[in-house]
Amino acid sequence: MSELTSESIHAAIASHPDPETGRTLESMGQIKDIVVEGNSATITLGITSHSRPIADEVADAIESKIVAVIPGTKVEVKFVDHPRPPARLGQVGLRVKSVIAVGSGKGGVGKSTVAASIALTLRQLGSKVGLMDADVYGPSIPHLLGLSGRPSVSAEKKIEPIMLTEPSSLPPMPVMSMGFLVEPDQAVIWRGPMLHGSINQFLGETNWGELDYLVIDLPPGTGDVVLTLSQALPLAGSVVVCTPQEVALLDAIKAISMFRKVNIPILGMVENMSGFQCPGCHKTYDIFGRGGAREKAEELKVPFLGDLPINIDLRTAGDEGQLAQMIAENATAQAPLESVAKALVRTITAKAAQNPPKPTLPTL
Repeated sequence: MSELTSESIHAAIASHPDPETGRTLESMGQIKDIVVEGNSATITLGITSHSRPIADEVADAIESKIVAVIPGTKVEVKFVDHPRPPARLGQVGLRVKSVIAVGSGKGGVGKSTVAASIALTLRQLGSKVGLMDADVYGPSIPHLLGLSGRPSVSAEKKIEPIMLTEPSSLPPMPVMSMGFLVEPDQAVIWRGPMLHGSINQFLGETNWGELDYLVIDLPPGTGDVVLTLSQALPLAGSVVVCTPQEVALLDAIKAISMFRKVNIPILGMVENMSGFQCPGCHKTYDIFGRGGAREKAEELKVPFLGDLPINIDLRTAGDEGQLAQMIAENATAQAPLESVAKALVRTITAKAAQNPPKPTLPTL
């Protein structure tokens, strides 16, 4: 057992991995301060906004390491921002750390609502997030968020995305969608090459800024958009949304197969519309069944990110274009969404921990 000193605390946590990179906190300069008073230790750590959603888990892990070495220590972990700009990704040069594609094998499973909700929740948990609506034929993200207008073009010939500014307590979130470029009653009738061009424009010619996460809402089914994305830039991976019943799971399997064929990692499955709690009697009804996605995820050896129950308030907010405000204010909706978002970040950071980048050698 070690004596409680700032040096012993430092030794206990120096090798703990930074969630984003997998490198040690010591090597990344993220141990900012250690103060010891009596049997208490206060540690100030730098954390990037990319890792901010799982800061509480990092704090728990740090506390466990210290107590294991110095039993009885009262530990408080404080976090300060540790800026780390993203590198440019792929041919399009996106300044984004993790690109997440949200797809499904079929329509009608709430994929767009889940994609938007994940983006909004990551933003609420402290990350810098953008949302791209790649469902060119049926863009619904603008309606869900209550956004309208036509993107402008900057002097640098970049498309300026529409910014979501609600709630005002959070930083603006850039959003891009074909829904901003065509009239609501007009259909987009494009062949593959035009679709390919529009997706590359959305990625490479939009002024996204520097982001931790770019969440992409894919069209339902399997098609050209996923192939275009796989060729344009490296994705952190994909999230597959499905409902519990067997017919939806069969299509989800096809989506997973598609992602694997184009070498896009599967970050996990989300079971949407998983149970409904009656607001009158508070009894839960499994309208579409329950647990099917979890079982299928285990069978396919992919992570299960969580289940999202039917929420009338969430559905109403989406219909009224108030999804961002609702998620920010409704604790009932927040809890399962935060669980899914944290599981998603945990999956992404676990890959970094397994494959930390090699340190860059100085040029002689």
